[in-house]
Amino acid sequence: MHSLGPMLRGRACLLPAASARYGMTDAVVALGSNLGDRKSSIRASLARIEELPCTSVVRVSALIETDPVGPIEQGTYLNGACLLETDLDARKLLAELLSIERELGRDRDREERWGPRMIDLDLLVFGDEIINEPGLTVPHPRIAERLFVLEPMNEIVPELIVPPGRLTVHQLYQRLVQAGEETCL
Repeated sequence: MHSLGPMLRGRACLLPAASARYGMTDAVVALGSNLGDRKSSIRASLARIEELPCTSVVRVSALIETDPVGPIEQGTYLNGACLLETDLDARKLLAELLSIERELGRDRDREERWGPRMIDLDLLVFGDEIINEPGLTVPHPRIAERLFVLEPMNEIVPELIVPPGRLTVHQLYQRLVQAGEETCL
């Protein structure tokens, strides 16, 4: 496992202290990289997330080294997750995450699906919302199939119930560990 140092605590939204949580939504974002200085890419993405308006990085998991998923031969990944508080809506948060990816050298238009990448930021969960729109599906449709997603989530939000089900992150993680397999869908 890799450490990212001290837990980050974000810039507060410019709201009075008594109403600092008003309008805020908890969101979980997956962090991944398998090109270049992977740890630096993840740190840079966290720093940029921390700069988003009215958004705070509340918790960051340890980073785990994982084998790539999919048919393309490539190097190993560093994967993690972070818990955010934000007053951005899901569509705006996703747009900001995609912008951060571009700033850090990712070109989604030119890369192969499941191919190597400098940085990968996936919006996994956005409050208790279920969103299925073109370009935005929340919760992420493959959370329950991926150890490299569930292991970091289990570290930072084990009791989170993943909508629309009744299972917590920990229960999904345990089920996958006990099954001893991971799909590459």
